[in-house]
Order: sequence, then structure tokens, then C-alpha cells
Amino acid sequence: MNHDPATIPSVHALRRRWKPHKERLAATGGEQATSIRFHRACSWMARVEQMPDGQEHDLALVSLWIAFNALYGQWDGQRREPRLDRESWRAFVDRILRLDRKGYVADALREHKRLVITLLEDEYLSGFFWQEPSARRAGQSRKAARNAHTWYIEQRWAKVLDEVLERVYLARCQLVHGAATYGGRLNRTALRRCVMMMQRLLPALLMVWIDHGAHEDWGPLCYPPMRLVH
Repeated sequence: MNHDPATIPSVHALRRRWKPHKERLAATGGEQATSIRFHRACSWMARVEQMPDGQEHDLALVSLWIAFNALYGQWDGQRREPRLDRESWRAFVDRILRLDRKGYVADALREHKRLVITLLEDEYLSGFFWQEPSARRAGQSRKAARNAHTWYIEQRWAKVLDEVLERVYLARCQLVHGAATYGGRLNRTALRRCVMMMQRLLPALLMVWIDHGAHEDWGPLCYPPMRLVH
């Protein structure tokens, strides 16, 4: 799936930019989980880049969310299982925004504001709407789109991201939990928009990771690579 190379770094470019950090971490015995998270995320993003443009939105969205999950996922040592998605990604996004001194994420949200608004206007991507589907709920679910203009003025990027990711997550859950038909006609537009949004957000998040997150401890890795000796 193609994106505009003038504004969105390719996976190849991201990997090249990350390479000095990767080599430094490997040489010093530094936090390998940081490199593993980056490698896992890029592996799924690279696969999406290879997909025929406009033909695999179902698989593309799932793959892009896996890439995101590779970055935010946290292991709960007490329960011995991954922590809840929303809890983990909100903490991750908040941290990324604090580190983002160059404003990569804010720039991506500004540049693609129309796409953000369109996602928030889609009642079928609103969990609130699906609690009680009706015309009244559809109208109420679009309130976030109206509020988003104020959030942009106030530069409340965490709020904008949270609302956008909730919409994308709902589409992701519909696919993963068997609540949609592969290639189904009804959700083509919504999926296409979700894919476009993630293709624009993930590189911005990874640019922050590269420029400001290489020395950070990103928490316990879920299912680290290992080889048992029998």
C-alpha cells in the first residue's frame, strides 16, 4: 500500500535512521527489548508496504495495529499475561508526546486533520453508537468530530490521538473477532481511512522513538524471543 514518500518515511528509511542506535545497543549490551520492539513493528509495516494498493485493507489494518501493539504492549508480571490494550497504548502515547520535542506527531495530526475529522464523523467507528444503534446515537457519536476543532486549537494532541485510536481499534476488533466479512462491501471506506491514518501515525511515532526514545526503558516485552536448551 503506497503512501506519499515526500511526507511519510518508508520502513527502509526508518530502519536506516535507527541503525546507529541498534548497533550501539548491541555493542554495549543495552536494552535489547527496545530494538526488538522496533524490529517487530517495522516487520509488519514493511509487509503492508508490499501489499497491492487498495486491495488488502482488512489485512493491512490488522498488520498495522500489530506494529503499533509491538511498540506499546506491556507484560504484567503479576498476572503473567499482557496488560490491557487501552491501558498500555494510552500510557505509551502519553510518553511519546512528552518525548516529542520536534513535534513529529503533532505535525502528522495537523497535516492530516481532514482525515482525523472524517474518522470521528463515522458513526460506524464509534463504540458509543454500537451500544444502542439508532439515528439519535449516530448524531451524538459525531460530537467528537465537532469538538476536535477545539482540541486542535488547544493543541490537545493526546485527546485527538485517543479518539482516533479508539475508532481504529474498533475496526481492528471487528476484524479480529470475526465481526466483519473479509473484503466486505459495507466497511471498505472505513477500513481504508483507518489504514491511511495508521500509515501516517506509525512513522511519526517511530521518528520520536528513534530521535528521543533509544535510551528509554519501554517496559517488559511481551513474549521475548528465546530458545530453550533441552
